[in-house]
Amino acid sequence: MRILGLDYGDRKIGVAVSDLFGWTAQGLEVVERRRDGAEMQRIADLVREYEVEELVVGLPKNMNGSIGPRGEICIDFADKLKEMLKLPVHLWDERLTTVSAERTLIEADVSRKKRKQVVDKMAASLILQNYLDSKTKG
Repeated sequence: MRILGLDYGDRKIGVAVSDLFGWTAQGLEVVERRRDGAEMQRIADLVREYEVEELVVGLPKNMNGSIGPRGEICIDFADKLKEMLKLPVHLWDERLTTVSAERTLIEADVSRKKRKQVVDKMAASLILQNYLDSKTKG
């Protein structure tokens, strides 16, 4: 059973997918958000292509655990996915995942230009991997 992980940002959506066993997350791509909503169709296409049965959307919480305007936008996005795809959509606390992804890329000496291209995909991988890890512990 594959799970799709999504890091929903202002302009881009990072996408990652699990292996068939649900053990590891791999970054897939970055989907550009557009006014016409084409990103929803792209996500639906990926769900079909990878035979995804669940989705995990990163939920940016404030450091005190409360949900701010950014979190509300992600909850709305998750609700739209659930409605459109008729699949379970989980929200996962993503505090600091983008920061962590950025730091990892800097430590790996990845150029700023390259980092911009992969940070969202890497953040999606971290969100999904953290979710997968929590399932194996529970």
